[in-house]
Amino acid sequence: MIFDEAKLKSWCLPPSSTEQEKINNAINMIKSAIDGSQELEDLDIEIFVQGSFANNTNGKASSDVDVCIMLKSTFFTEYPAGLSRNDYGFVEGTITYEDYKKLILNALIKKFGSSNVRVGNKSIKIKSNSYHVEADAVVAFMLKNYYLINSRNADKYIEGIRFISNSGITVSNYPKDHIANGIQKNNATNYGYKKLVRIFKRLRNEMVDAGLADGEKITSFLIECLVWNVPNNIITGYSNWTTILRQAIIYLYNAINDNKHLEWGEVSEHLYLFKARKWTDEDAKFFLLNLWKYTGYGDESN
Repeated sequence: MIFDEAKLKSWCLPPSSTEQEKINNAINMIKSAIDGSQELEDLDIEIFVQGSFANNTNGKASSDVDVCIMLKSTFFTEYPAGLSRNDYGFVEGTITYEDYKKLILNALIKKFGSSNVRVGNKSIKIKSNSYHVEADAVVAFMLKNYYLINSRNADKYIEGIRFISNSGITVSNYPKDHIANGIQKNNATNYGYKKLVRIFKRLRNEMVDAGLADGEKITSFLIECLVWNVPNNIITGYSNWTTILRQAIIYLYNAINDNKHLEWGEVSEHLYLFKARKWTDEDAKFFLLNLWKYTGYGDESN
């Protein structure tokens, strides 16, 4: 194996204290930008960290941060069949998503400077410097999903976020439940789950850099969700990371190959991992096979 146990152990570690400080600086500056905007002062906005940093699955070589800027006073909804906002006592929102995003963009440009801020497809990207890491500001409305739990009560819903990408695609996810479920699995695996995610992500990043994996399809998010679906006994059942990694790759490849993955969810467990996504099961299998070879385990898959 080209990656020895010592290297895998080092990849289990979270960012260093210096990287952590730069991450915190980015978060605090974004909060300061929003709090200091007079255009936003009358809006009910919640700012929270999501993604790898919030889930504590980022490693030493990956220290950017995703910050969600979520509007709560106007929100998106999903209702059970046949119901509408009238059944819940809601009225039409007071601001459009597009106008809200413009206000956020103005506040970030004022704080960071126009040369350091650009609009990406799914987030507003803020360049890094010596003081803070690169940041992706996700501008979203709160999503109140009544459909998932068939709720008729306006106060009982699954909380998520929803935004509209520049390409016009509506994106919904559930970052808070993602965080909570990740903590639960991490505790259930003696803190091994998040360490294994960091190892997988480090390997994924190296493979993308080497042209051995498609970074647009094999995303950091997909990696985390794949490891989420690895049974706990595989993560806790072996004494070294060399074997744990090997067994995890075998399990994931064979499960997908045998169509046992069709009901897998992402970490939030509110969305299917392999239904209507930009990656396919064949993409995942191809990545896992290349990962098997890249790690030096050999060409066998079981």
